[in-house]
Amino acid sequence: MVRVIGLTGGIASGKTTISNILKELGAIIIDADKIARKVVERGSPALKEIEEHFGSEILFENMRLNRKKLGNIVFNDTESLKKLNEIVHPYIVEKIIDEINRYRETYNNRVIILDAALLIELNLMNLVEEVWLIVVPEKMQLERLVERENISTDQAQKRIDVQIALEDKKKYADLIIDNSKDLAYLQAQIEENWERIIE
Repeated sequence: MVRVIGLTGGIASGKTTISNILKELGAIIIDADKIARKVVERGSPALKEIEEHFGSEILFENMRLNRKKLGNIVFNDTESLKKLNEIVHPYIVEKIIDEINRYRETYNNRVIILDAALLIELNLMNLVEEVWLIVVPEKMQLERLVERENISTDQAQKRIDVQIALEDKKKYADLIIDNSKDLAYLQAQIEENWERIIE
């Protein structure tokens, strides 16, 4: 039997680190971020819609998406972000469902981890059996995001603010993962719950 676990948390909360630990333990990872990048590749229907709405200035000369330019627009304007989400989310959800179905048909007795920052925002809870929520203090999240994306604190805060508040996400969580300490502490939590779900 294939089990599907939803792994979520705010931006820069450590999903990639946890996905890597789970992959080492034998999980199949579906990375929603990678899918999100794929659906807006050059020549894709989603990118065509984005260009139609936001104009060709959000493209590089080679017709690929200029993420930084688009990010500057949507993270400074709620309506623009809403519009972008309306365009790309259906493509992302369709691809996620396809991937889950493909792995269900191909593998038996495996665990699929759906690593998705917007698991709750996209209402994908019905695709998973459990929701694992990663929790980090906002100060730590902010510092990690500034460092990772090489953006200002103000820009990082705007990106955090557009996501559902952590306290609201907790209502949907079957498991809370504390990622505020060291890697060993994190690994112990993951391994304990891995043992539980593969029993």
